[in-house]
Amino acid sequence: MPGAPLFVLASVSPRRRELLAQIGRSPDLVFDPDIDETPAKGELPEAHAVRLAKDKAMRVARLPEAAGAVVLGADTVVACGRRILPKAEDEKTARDCLALLSGRRHRVIGGIAVLAPDGAAATRTCITIVAFKRLAAAEIESYIETGEWRGKAGGYAIQGRAAVFVRFLRGSYSNVVGLPLYETERLLQGLGGAAGGGGGGP
Repeated sequence: MPGAPLFVLASVSPRRRELLAQIGRSPDLVFDPDIDETPAKGELPEAHAVRLAKDKAMRVARLPEAAGAVVLGADTVVACGRRILPKAEDEKTARDCLALLSGRRHRVIGGIAVLAPDGAAATRTCITIVAFKRLAAAEIESYIETGEWRGKAGGYAIQGRAAVFVRFLRGSYSNVVGLPLYETERLLQGLGGAAGGGGGGP
């Protein structure tokens, strides 16, 4: 019987690797898909998350090293209404995001895509509702000083000190961290059940 195909992650996020390891799905190879993540004009948050996840998986699947592999792409979008919040790369962006999220609910949308060795593809979305308490200016500045926000969608990392901002969460916690594990495992079992990296739950 031939061996299981390689399992390739189209993301260099350490959070996603840690989450996959949690369910026994550690990737054999990891690549940076390096795609343009700019939202298309009028693109809604859910469509944006799925498009980026699929684009990432397809970009990496074309690499010679990923030939014949099961490829997983993922993207996390933080949205207030129809507005897609950026990934914070500077203090002003992080500060603006936290001020917008203060005292209100927002959606964290996880888009995932799996490409199988035979060319089959499947996508799925996961939406988690998160509500922040009202943040004082001093709390925002204190969080900015931690640097945890850097590179994070919406300017915060729920697995870090921002956990104290969350007064309500409905849905998948792992989705907010960076990868919805239930949905990911279902896709991998459906299209890439024989992929390397070990098995998962039911």
